[in-house]
Amino acid sequence: MADEITDVVGEWVSFLSRYCKREVAEIEREYPFKRSLYIDYQTLQASGASGLRLADEVIEKPGKAIGDIRDALRRMTVIDEAKVGKVNIRLHHIERVTGIRDIRAFHINRFVSVQGIIRKTTDVRPRIVEALFQCPGCGAETRIRQGFGLFEEPTACPTEECQRKKMKLIPTRSRFVDSQKVRVQESPEGLRGGERPQTLDVEMADDLTGSIAPGDRVVLNGILRSKQRVNYGTKSTLFDLYLECSSVEAPEKEFEEVNISEEDEAEIWALAKDPHLYGKITGSIAPSIYGNTEVKEAIALQLFGGVAKNLPDGSRLRGDIHMLLVGDPGIAKSQMLRYVVKLSPRGVYTSGKSSTSAGLTATAVKDDFGDGSWTLEAGALVLADMGVAAVDEMDKMAKEDRSALHEAMEQQTISVAKAGITATLRSRCALLGAANPKLGRFDAYAPIAEQINMPPSLLSRFDLIFIMTDKPDEKRDSAIANHIVSAHRVGELIMQQQTGPVSPGHAELLAAESVTVDPPIPPEVLRKYVAYSKRHITPLITDEAREILIAYYLKLRHLADENKPVPVTARQLEALVRLGEASARIRLSRTVEPEDAERVVRIVDLCLRQVAYDAETGTLDIDKWTTGITKKKRDLLHMIKDTIKSLSGEDGTARTAEVIETLASEGFNREEVEENLEKMCRYGEAMQPRRGIVRLI
Repeated sequence: MADEITDVVGEWVSFLSRYCKREVAEIEREYPFKRSLYIDYQTLQASGASGLRLADEVIEKPGKAIGDIRDALRRMTVIDEAKVGKVNIRLHHIERVTGIRDIRAFHINRFVSVQGIIRKTTDVRPRIVEALFQCPGCGAETRIRQGFGLFEEPTACPTEECQRKKMKLIPTRSRFVDSQKVRVQESPEGLRGGERPQTLDVEMADDLTGSIAPGDRVVLNGILRSKQRVNYGTKSTLFDLYLECSSVEAPEKEFEEVNISEEDEAEIWALAKDPHLYGKITGSIAPSIYGNTEVKEAIALQLFGGVAKNLPDGSRLRGDIHMLLVGDPGIAKSQMLRYVVKLSPRGVYTSGKSSTSAGLTATAVKDDFGDGSWTLEAGALVLADMGVAAVDEMDKMAKEDRSALHEAMEQQTISVAKAGITATLRSRCALLGAANPKLGRFDAYAPIAEQINMPPSLLSRFDLIFIMTDKPDEKRDSAIANHIVSAHRVGELIMQQQTGPVSPGHAELLAAESVTVDPPIPPEVLRKYVAYSKRHITPLITDEAREILIAYYLKLRHLADENKPVPVTARQLEALVRLGEASARIRLSRTVEPEDAERVVRIVDLCLRQVAYDAETGTLDIDKWTTGITKKKRDLLHMIKDTIKSLSGEDGTARTAEVIETLASEGFNREEVEENLEKMCRYGEAMQPRRGIVRLI
């Protein structure tokens, strides 16, 4: 048995001297700044028969394996004996990742690798690993190694003559190590349906502490340990699990969760060459909902997204496309949102009615985790990092909660300053919002900003806003009715098929009917297609496409002169570029071609005509979108103020009737003038000292 142990140590010596020579020498040279030896599990596995045996031992008996590696380092005599015990042996790149919900009793004391999102972290605190005790009577000393959990003390003095039971801890001569507790939660994309994501507590030690923050997606490797539960001093038969962390890997590749095989890649490239690709992708988004082609096309662009850019001066331009659907009830907005979350390689769905700002962004919570101190907990927008966050019923959110979205949408970060914690979390996600008009249904004559219960500053951050009205139209209504009944019929046929044997005619009927609701591209394939495109394609805008986008932008700007409203802002030009990149990504093209630019111009033009078209002046007016007050209205307010000033006497008052008459003679509508005068008094810009008299404040 002894030969076998020394033999194993010998095998480790030969492996370390062959593959880790440089790292070992570095530790000796740079200790204590570098004090962790990283061993690549895959290199170990590929290093011949002995490597395979050692790799199996690492998984099954990690404690023994780490002891053997330390012995091997002692035998190599490269590192001093005093340092060997303090060097951390860290194993990484384990090929098999265990799901948090798949951990069982079998895994206890084995080496496991888990993946997920960091939910909470505690502060870094020193933990005692080797305690030195001294007897107050005879001065005898004893050292006790401390594990995780309860603190161990000697029961009596080691000297036989001394009868003392109590010994004193000497902290200055004890050894401490940095320690931090982390809670990791399963990634949401692995969950389907209403499953509650499970969590696992992780103990980080020494140089691993402080390396990760809430919201980070990580792979944690380590030894699974168990700890007995103690309820009010009574020991329970149940044990809690925690991971003694050995190494942390942060896969920055956003869509690594979606595994794409070589066959998938071949299928993806074959799809990209399809001349009807755009129609197929649009048709694959919520096929059970009839029509809304423009909205579905825009959602396809949002799924693929533009390219996020980091500029030399350190600023970052977002690539994610934000979109808002505003429509009458019963137009299947929520269904579309749910479908998008299902298609996106990483998506989170939440309803504005039930979300607080803490649930959307991040919050500081005080709980039993750690030592009862405040910890950060990541919300929906942080969990949707690098994916799509679908927020339904945005108009029903509380005012304070909605303000949390401002920073998340433009800067794509979330700053938290609560309970003494100041942190900035990343939320690089595309936001797809849905809202209902204020009065339940759309009023075609009132400006959009008045009808949506949302602040203009938030509206201006959306790249695309779609107005989905439900107007009766015989032809369209009959098509929708047929589509809905067909969809229900397909469902009925499928349910009948599940309950028992069916006739051949039934199968034919099912095949014929399901054409209406069958997506041209199956959801799994489309999901992989999106992930592949986002991972590998970063398109460059061509000069021709650039000219088209700039020409369209300038054409809209040209509509503005001294008296006309400003129709478009620089934010819309940025949206055009992002949408152009997304359109190229759909084709897996490395360049944004003129056809992409034309497609994007068509979609943006459609949005602006719906949202910012001012019927009175016959021009586009972006102010109508972003502030809800058209330029014409603003001009009227200036005219009223000027008229009051010119008609006012020494005391600054003017007769209301005179003001209305003067403006009516200049061609303004009497009712509008009266309405605006009332508004001015209501908002504190003017006052009525007595009836029929008005004065500016």
